[in-house]
Amino acid sequence: MKIGILVTGHPPDELYDQFGEYDGMFRKLLDGNGFEFETFAVVDNQFPSSIVDADGWVITGSRHGAYEDHPWIPPLEELIRAIRDAGQPLIGVCFGHQIIAQALGGTVEKFQGGWAVGRTSYDFDGDTVTLNAWHQDQVTRLPKGACVLGSNDFCKNAMVAYGDTIWTVQAHPEYGDDFISGLVRTRGKGVVPDNLLQDAVNRAGGQDDNSAIGRHMAEFLKKERA
Repeated sequence: MKIGILVTGHPPDELYDQFGEYDGMFRKLLDGNGFEFETFAVVDNQFPSSIVDADGWVITGSRHGAYEDHPWIPPLEELIRAIRDAGQPLIGVCFGHQIIAQALGGTVEKFQGGWAVGRTSYDFDGDTVTLNAWHQDQVTRLPKGACVLGSNDFCKNAMVAYGDTIWTVQAHPEYGDDFISGLVRTRGKGVVPDNLLQDAVNRAGGQDDNSAIGRHMAEFLKKERA
């Protein structure tokens, strides 16, 4: 099965040598499932020629806002709707979660409650899962037909499904504590309140559910559909 990774942002230059691009994080997260991958840097206007260029799709995170005026956002929304209409599996993470909601008729905004940074727990289908978060924007109004599968008091629309083919998550199962630490150093200062950055550093360490959510994502992409 071929998975197209739609890259919507780049990591900080200071972290590139250690972590590489975001697509590599998803290749690692989904490794061992027999997938073939192809990357499309849509943030640089590099789009697939057709939805048949892949069998399933993943949209990455980004420092950009879904509501911002970038020339690549309208064609990405068109691609999302085409993937939806074709019944192909699609997963969105953070910005991917948000742009899918926006493309399908929802609303994304800067959340008045502020930022979520670092290890964060969510109720996911009756279980508690812990993932790293890094966002101020949230999906504040869901599109018609969306189903919330995961949430917490801060982010009520944290994991969302659209029928049997689209699954999205606000947090980052591809981020380890080391990458969050890097973001604290390179993108957090002067943007995220200092107390939230320090709290994120203090909460680092121990177990997370990245692998479990990665397995869920792989199973979602691979499962048979009518």
